[in-house]
Amino acid sequence: MELPDPLHPWDVTPREAARIQDALRPRLVAEWRPRGPIRRVAGVDVAFPGGDTARAAVVVLDARTLETLEEVVAELPLAFPYVPGLLTFREGPAVLAAWRELRTEPDLLLFDGAGVAHPRGMGIAAHLGLWLDRPAIGVAKSRLCGVAAEPGPERGARTPIRDTADRRRVLGTLLRTRDRVKPLWVSPGHRVDRRRAVEWVLRSGGGYRLPEPTRRADRLSKAGSRRTDPSSESGGPRRRNP
Repeated sequence: MELPDPLHPWDVTPREAARIQDALRPRLVAEWRPRGPIRRVAGVDVAFPGGDTARAAVVVLDARTLETLEEVVAELPLAFPYVPGLLTFREGPAVLAAWRELRTEPDLLLFDGAGVAHPRGMGIAAHLGLWLDRPAIGVAKSRLCGVAAEPGPERGARTPIRDTADRRRVLGTLLRTRDRVKPLWVSPGHRVDRRRAVEWVLRSGGGYRLPEPTRRADRLSKAGSRRTDPSSESGGPRRRNP
């Protein structure tokens, strides 16, 4: 897949990264604006084999059947330090490297991470959804920011995630995706509203806590630890088409 024009450089300091997030935030679209019917949904996750490498996995599924259509992996050396709230600058380059290798165009992206439920409103689903100009949803396993009451025990139970400083401001949804399992912190990224974010996380469920797109991406990102250097003739991201 061809990448759009870059929004910013990745080789920046943490202070510069925070300023970039603040500058990008007003460009987010908080409405449901897909390019057309949602036929293919992708899950995105990043793991860190060996501690010095970012291993990004993108898995594209048929939105109706949840059949895996394509999966790609890219590994890059880590170039940005671990700073809470700035993890996209650590993970983003590897995700974009994997995106370049895709042949199947996703209509909707589910990220293992935050959307606007983020200290500066720019979690990875918001940031890279904006970069790729695709509807994107953040599906986080744990709280990054905001507060929410515990939802009911049944699948589909939900409560609003509210801004800690301004409880009137709703950031996302604490969503139970399976009976009596720990809920997920779901928040819109870009070109998605809160209602559709919840709808698509539930529609993409396969009986597990995580929706199938991010569950499969999570498994793929953690499978093996082969380093890939895109500049090497023998390197390049791995692709598998089932």
